[in-house]
Amino acid sequence: MDKIWLGQYPKGIPAAISVDEYASLKEILELSCRKFAELPAYGNMGVSITYRELDRASREFGAYLQKVIGLKKGDRVAIMLPNLLQYPVALFGVLRAGMTVVNVNPMYTERELEHQLNDSGATVIVVLENFAHTLEQVLARTAIKTVITTQIGDLFPQPKRLLINLVVKHVKKMVPRWHIANAVNLRAVLQAGRAETLDDVPLNHDDIAFLQYTGGTTGVAKGAILTHRNLVANLQQMHAWIARDLQDGKETAILPLPLYHVYALTANLVFMKIGAHVILITNPRDLPAFINELRKHQFTVIIGVNTLYNALLNAPAFVEVTTRYIKMANAGGMAVQRAVAEKWKQVTGVPLVESYGLTETSPAAISNTLDIEDWTGTIGVPIPSTEAAILDDDGREVAIGQVDEICIRGPQVMKAYWNRPDETAKVFTRDGWFRTGDMGFMDARGYFKITDRKKDMIVVSGFKVFPNEIEDVVMMHAGVLEAAAVAATDPKSGEVVKLFVVRRDPELTEQALLEHCRKNLTGYKVPKIIEFRDEPLPKSNIGKILRRQLRELVPT
Repeated sequence: MDKIWLGQYPKGIPAAISVDEYASLKEILELSCRKFAELPAYGNMGVSITYRELDRASREFGAYLQKVIGLKKGDRVAIMLPNLLQYPVALFGVLRAGMTVVNVNPMYTERELEHQLNDSGATVIVVLENFAHTLEQVLARTAIKTVITTQIGDLFPQPKRLLINLVVKHVKKMVPRWHIANAVNLRAVLQAGRAETLDDVPLNHDDIAFLQYTGGTTGVAKGAILTHRNLVANLQQMHAWIARDLQDGKETAILPLPLYHVYALTANLVFMKIGAHVILITNPRDLPAFINELRKHQFTVIIGVNTLYNALLNAPAFVEVTTRYIKMANAGGMAVQRAVAEKWKQVTGVPLVESYGLTETSPAAISNTLDIEDWTGTIGVPIPSTEAAILDDDGREVAIGQVDEICIRGPQVMKAYWNRPDETAKVFTRDGWFRTGDMGFMDARGYFKITDRKKDMIVVSGFKVFPNEIEDVVMMHAGVLEAAAVAATDPKSGEVVKLFVVRRDPELTEQALLEHCRKNLTGYKVPKIIEFRDEPLPKSNIGKILRRQLRELVPT
């Protein structure tokens, strides 16, 4: 195919990268720990650990998994943590031990958590005590054998550790009561691992690094199999994309998005590769605390979603943040609005660089270049060693400017969905193109623009929400006869879930239905708007609810 987008590459960015330079993520991590040993690696709440300390702690964690509880290469370990210093320690410990990471959203409900643990076959989980009560309720129905718990301040020095843990548990009462027999604390895990040796497990490109879960049209979350080849490729691709502007060992990166999300996960790995000091923001929704943290750092890189940048720009205190050191502000996960991009450039002097990808593409696939002056209104051009095309339903490439489905091909594209050959077959063409489900076109310069979604997916602050999952939960309520979920626009989150309901029980209230949803769905999936209807929902001639017609009833 004619890669016309290569003409848009700034000087120095290669058309292709070498995937074979590294055999695994483990190799990249260990190289960074040696190369940047004395530099700060991760910071959180005013405390930082160096790459040498990260090397030691992740080695201890990996040795515990191997020697104390006897895990083998490829075993799945779930991590259910917010952005804390414990996250990279556990993440890299699992990878260095030759095992597979299963990232888990700490805000999952019992239903969601049980499904993911059972589907992945994880036998070990690392969980923040604040969320252990949810795990307790489903533990007996999973294959989990070892529960490792941690408190927010566990990797802080004394006396801050004790003070933070005391305030969180007893003053702010942020830890619901829980009891899990034989759970072991992370500090005890690291101490036990200290007495053991971490075996060097040979890893290659075909070994699985992550089971990264994403929603599906069936309403059931699926695990995208991301191999070491996928992630090594994406790190090489993004490193090539930013190397002209960012220097090894010289950058301070703000990471306010949760590490269990693929966008933040891979960005974090890229930052680790270049020896950056990564500042982990535990709760970016607490804007005063977030902005106070920004004030403390001469940060050079920040990532976020459109809604987060908008919130910062509308917070009066943000004017007190020093932004003159910023070299790159990257936005992904959802569309960047022109007004937000223009205001960001006006306030900070740097453009908001929009990128595009999916869980299944590790995630980066298409991006604007770092040398743009202003908002382009596009998602950019394919990154090195990546092909993108607009294909019709038969897998044929359409003409430039014509709208159809955006498809991706490259070394970062997932191997398959975990134990779901049926779902895997649906998203790959015979020629190996991954169907993104996003509709768009490519212009004459090679820039891609999204126009709509082929799927009914709803994007809430960068998180994907699939209507079937919402509808399945709602239909579990005895008072509901019919239900359909669609996207409604929202100034804060971009989109929210709107629910159309036909009642079986005429006494069913909005509050009762919301309470039911909150018990079974993570917060961002809970409908924000509920509309009860007296007439049956519109259906096709085979009885399928026509969400498209319902979307037309939603104001834009």
